[in-house]
Amino acid sequence: MNTAEFDTLVIGGGASGMAAALSAAEEGWKVVIVEREEFLGGILHQCIHNGFGLHYFKEELTGPEYAERFSDMVESSKITVYLNMTIMDIMKEGDGLTVYGLSMDPGMVRFKVRAVVFANGCRERNRGNIGIPGTRPSGVFTAGLAQRLVNLEGFVPGKECVIVGSGDIGLIMARRMSWIGANVKAVVEIQPNPAGLTRNIVQCLNDFDIPLYLSHVVGKIKGKERVEGVEVIPLENGIQQPEKMFSLECDTLLLAVGLVPDNELARKIGVELNQETGGPVVDSRLMTAIEGVFACGNLLHVHDLVDFVTEESSRCGKFVSEFLIGKRPEKQYRTNPGKNVKYIVPNYYEGARENVFYMRTLIVKNNAILSVKVKGTEIYRKKLRHIQPSEMIQFSLKEEDFKLIKDKGVMEVSIE
Repeated sequence: MNTAEFDTLVIGGGASGMAAALSAAEEGWKVVIVEREEFLGGILHQCIHNGFGLHYFKEELTGPEYAERFSDMVESSKITVYLNMTIMDIMKEGDGLTVYGLSMDPGMVRFKVRAVVFANGCRERNRGNIGIPGTRPSGVFTAGLAQRLVNLEGFVPGKECVIVGSGDIGLIMARRMSWIGANVKAVVEIQPNPAGLTRNIVQCLNDFDIPLYLSHVVGKIKGKERVEGVEVIPLENGIQQPEKMFSLECDTLLLAVGLVPDNELARKIGVELNQETGGPVVDSRLMTAIEGVFACGNLLHVHDLVDFVTEESSRCGKFVSEFLIGKRPEKQYRTNPGKNVKYIVPNYYEGARENVFYMRTLIVKNNAILSVKVKGTEIYRKKLRHIQPSEMIQFSLKEEDFKLIKDKGVMEVSIE
């Protein structure tokens, strides 16, 4: 077995992993990226549509272009990269960590490191996760798999298509299937509001006259060898109304029903998970309760834009660097979601530096108020023109904001 020693090991070579690795390497640390695919870039390579990079690079790029910019930076740096390698195990040993990776060449490698960054993203929820009744014919795909088949493999999944879920990937695939000549019958969404960004609703559905059925579910899949159709059932106050059921004929059903953080390795080492996000519980410096183990990107919580993933992961790399030189926060305090807030990340804050937070709401509202209180004392207040669960909210609290309170404690973030 080969043994390699590094300061930091980053699991995942997508946008998150590359940003975190580059940020840590800029500080002079010896960094290694382990990626299970044959190239860096992760999911970006199959996202051939534009809309990437507007925030980070101030220009519009496709997914592969965005990935190439970062992979070029990694290639020109001193970062070591292992491709086609799967992480098999990770263990805490003394002051460091031991990570085992396996590939065809060079085989099993034992990495001795001081810090590990989990940046291995999400996986898609499938039919089994949501329990759609009916037969088990061919023609049922997750939207991400269909995207890969169309954009990378050159296959057309079907000709008559129904999409379950109005998340961004579902909306983008509705447009993509239309472009390749398929007839997209409808997008079916269980919630009363779309789950994707407003711009994608307009560009992917409205511009192509694709119906969006809100507060509806697919109650049954029909077909023997191949999908022949689906039964769509309306909801009223969350209750199915079978008497109003209608059928849509189709040969393909795409599922865009959410993402699940790929946290099996994190769970294996004992990392505490956030029940709302599915990702790890982290402190103000994106470190888990296990010293030296960090998390960022979509593994931590699902982001709207890759630009936000990059920004968060770059900060994570800086926090790793601070950890490696021995910097630790004096004291941290819990951050809790309050009224109308689904979750807030990170789960702790410290009052001696700027803290950046990401959150999602539970409601749709115009002219909402974001309120941050510590032990009942409001330290931050901001008016938001429009909020909805599908759009992440980002805000930051500076050190001077915490000077308004003498006795720090649990912070509650709410929407009024």
